[in-house]
Amino acid sequence: MIPYGRQSISEEDIAAVVAVLRSDWITQGPCIDAFERALAAYCGVAHGVAVANATAALHLACLALGVGPGDWVWTSPNTFLASANCALYCGAQVDFVDIDPLTYNISVAALEEKLRQASFDGVLPAVLIPVHFAGQSCDMEKIGALARQYGCRVIEDASHAVGADYQAGKVGNCAYSDMTVFSFHPVKILTTAEGGMVMTNNSALRQALQRLRSHGMTRDPADLQNRHEGAWYYEQIELGYNYRITDLQAALGLSQLASLGKFVARRRELAARYDRLLADLPLVLPRQAEYGRSAYHLYPIQVASEQRRVVFDALRAQGIGANVHYLPVYLQPYYRMLGFGVGKCPQAEHFYRGAISLPLFYSMTDAEQDQVVAALSNALA
Repeated sequence: MIPYGRQSISEEDIAAVVAVLRSDWITQGPCIDAFERALAAYCGVAHGVAVANATAALHLACLALGVGPGDWVWTSPNTFLASANCALYCGAQVDFVDIDPLTYNISVAALEEKLRQASFDGVLPAVLIPVHFAGQSCDMEKIGALARQYGCRVIEDASHAVGADYQAGKVGNCAYSDMTVFSFHPVKILTTAEGGMVMTNNSALRQALQRLRSHGMTRDPADLQNRHEGAWYYEQIELGYNYRITDLQAALGLSQLASLGKFVARRRELAARYDRLLADLPLVLPRQAEYGRSAYHLYPIQVASEQRRVVFDALRAQGIGANVHYLPVYLQPYYRMLGFGVGKCPQAEHFYRGAISLPLFYSMTDAEQDQVVAALSNALA
C-alpha cells in the first residue's frame, strides 16, 4: 500500500535521538530550546514554544489570548477537529467561515461579510483561526487587516504548512497574526513523532505559553507572589497543563529541520508532476494562489461527487492509500449536537463531497507516483 503520507527518518535523525538517550537530559533539557530557536530563525519570528502536539499548541494559544466563556472563536470548517475544539476547551463558542472554492482556505469575502454582520449584531469573535489547508497559506495580509478593523486576535493554524511561503516570507513569521501553530505529526512535513510549536513575536505571549505548558508554574522572581525562598522555589500562579515536549522529540525535530528545505522541494516537485500527469483527467486539481507557495502537505483533488466513493474504493483496492480531508467539522455528530447542520458552509460541503487526497511524501518515487496516476486513470475510466 502506498500511503497518503509518511515520515522520512534518516540515520542522522536516529543518531540525534540516540545521543539524547545517552545524555543527562531526556526531557526538559537543552534540545528543546535549541529546536525552538532554530525553527524561529527559519521562520523569521522572535520566539517558538514547543509543546506535546499541535492540539495542545492551539489550546495554549487560545488560553494565552484569554479566550474563555462568553467569547466566540471563528475558524474554517475544512480542517481537523482541533482547530475548533481548542475554543471549546476554553469554554468559548465556535463558529465557521466558508472556504474559497479555489484555495479551500477561509474565504476573505465570506469573512468580511460575516464580520460586518457580527459587528452589527454585537457578537464579534475574540479570535480568528485561519487554517492553511494542505500547506497553502491563507491570504493573511487581508485577514490581518480585517482582524485589526474589527478588534480580533489571530492564530494561524499552520499544522499543514511548515516550510510554506507567503509573500516574501515564511509561514510562521506572524507578520499578520499574534501566533502561528505548527504540527509535527508523522504524516506532516517535519516530524517529532508527536509534537507542535507556537510561534510569536510577542514576548508576553511567549512567557504565558511557557507557563501554561508547565502547569502554570514559574520560577521567575518577577512573577512570584511570595518571598523567594531559594533556588528550589517555584509557584503555580495560574491553572496550566502538562503539555511539554521531550528532548527526544526535540532532537528529532531539530535534526529533521536541517532537511526541511529538501522535504518541501521534493513535495513541490511531486505536486508539479501530478499537475502534468493528471491534466487530462476529468477532475479538479489543486490551485495555487499568486501570493505564496504551498509546502504541499496534501495533494487534494476533486472528482464528481457521485463518483467519489467508487473512485476512492478503486484506489484502495489497487494499493493506493488515498484519504479524504475533510468532512466539515460542524457536520461531525458532536457539533450537530451543538446545533450545527447541513447548509452552513456550502463551499466546504461541496468540496468535501468530491475530495480525495492522493499520496504525497518526501520519499515517494516517480514510479510510485506513476502507479497512483495509473490507478486513478483506471478508476475514472
